[in-house]
Amino acid sequence: MTAAPSITLADPQSDAGRALLGASHALMQSLYPAEANHYLSIEALCAPHIRFYVAKAGDAALGCVALANMGHYGEVKSLFVDPTLRAAGTGAALMAHLEAAARRENLPQLCLETGDTLYAAHQLYTRCGFALCGPFGDYTEGPHSVFMQKRLS
Repeated sequence: MTAAPSITLADPQSDAGRALLGASHALMQSLYPAEANHYLSIEALCAPHIRFYVAKAGDAALGCVALANMGHYGEVKSLFVDPTLRAAGTGAALMAHLEAAARRENLPQLCLETGDTLYAAHQLYTRCGFALCGPFGDYTEGPHSVFMQKRLS
């Protein structure tokens, strides 16, 4: 059995953050037109209301996720796991860590927007208790967006 990754608060501008986010952004750009990409830039992920987490095994960065505290809900941003390391539970571990952080911040729900063809992500979110919903915040319906939410209280 593989040991669970360590997940810690990290700087999106760190080497690990830049590498993971760069790979994530490149993937999204290869799959969707610019207007359908809602990822945050590395600089935007440094905002005071955002917590950025990196999962590691030893010195190897496995994946990342961010929690944007939007006041009355938390938004899941930038979930990414190295494609060569998927199916090992890192995504689920990151989501569990993020949910615990949202609960500590007394957020009543988590919301997310993801791409329509990211089927493995949809399955992960469903396993984590998320359900389909309509657009939230500043999002609008779009042909490539899937919206999900999970009540925490």
